[in-house]
Amino acid sequence: MTQGPEQTQDKRKTSARRRWWTIVATVLSVALGGYLLYRTLSGYSLAQLVDAVRALPAGRLAAAGGFAAASYLCLTGIDWLALRAAGTPLPYPRVALAAFISLGLGHSIGFAGLSSGAIRYRFYTRWGLKTADVAKAVLFCGVTVAVGLMALGAVAVLVHPGLARDVTGLGPGAVLAAGLACAGGVAAYLGLAAWWRKPLRFRRWSLEMPPLPLAAAQVGLGAVNFALVSACLHQVLSAVSDVGYLAVASVFVIANAAVLITHVPGGVGVIESVVVHLLPKTDVIGPLIAFRCLYFLAPLALGLLAFGATEAVFRWRDAGRAATVETQSA
Repeated sequence: MTQGPEQTQDKRKTSARRRWWTIVATVLSVALGGYLLYRTLSGYSLAQLVDAVRALPAGRLAAAGGFAAASYLCLTGIDWLALRAAGTPLPYPRVALAAFISLGLGHSIGFAGLSSGAIRYRFYTRWGLKTADVAKAVLFCGVTVAVGLMALGAVAVLVHPGLARDVTGLGPGAVLAAGLACAGGVAAYLGLAAWWRKPLRFRRWSLEMPPLPLAAAQVGLGAVNFALVSACLHQVLSAVSDVGYLAVASVFVIANAAVLITHVPGGVGVIESVVVHLLPKTDVIGPLIAFRCLYFLAPLALGLLAFGATEAVFRWRDAGRAATVETQSA
């Protein structure tokens, strides 16, 4: 069935509007990212930033940086799985580039599903994906974060219930119920992936369950990612206090649950609050500055540079193709 001129023109207008809104969202994301980088750094003098890093033993700093890098590597794997689940796989180098840039900016901007989703859309549609495919991939990543947080949260809360009670102020019964609810949520998700084949519908939205192996990989990669970030935080805190890894993982899970609800950019203030609660008599300002530099500010700065470079390359290629088409048609 052929389309008439009016339908073709309407499609072109719709496509042009999508491109325009994507450009606007991307520019706003980059501008906000740059502002947040400036605002965060302007709160400290250069001497404070340098002293915070120098105060850490080189071994601890290197380990923290390694765990931060491993977390972002894990996140690129989640994006790679997401595109496979959407039925539109891409070469890993391309996925890694788009994922790192989008998440390097999205973690600091806040509302990561929207901010990083807009940047993913910018990359993936250039590589042939449709809007629906990108939406499926972004949803898959969001679900992975949720089930990963629930999996690690269940372990942290059930193994270390006393700390969870102290941080949240909940009673023993409520903490136990929260831990069991997290474990039950993960089990239910895996059960649906194993036996449910129809899309799950919530009003106008529908969610297609991935096969069980992909769902299990979601849970595993999601939990490993949060475990790696917790390890990064644990390394810098261990420089000033003899604190256990599981305690740090517990408070970090609680902090991230609050961040997901509030969408505070970079978890500013939330992570600091729970860490201060964990170590009330310890000066943790230096380690927290170092943690933010390693996990948020360095990826944000690298992401901004990489995004600017890739945009320049894309525009140069588009201009070259347009010039070739004009020459051939002349």
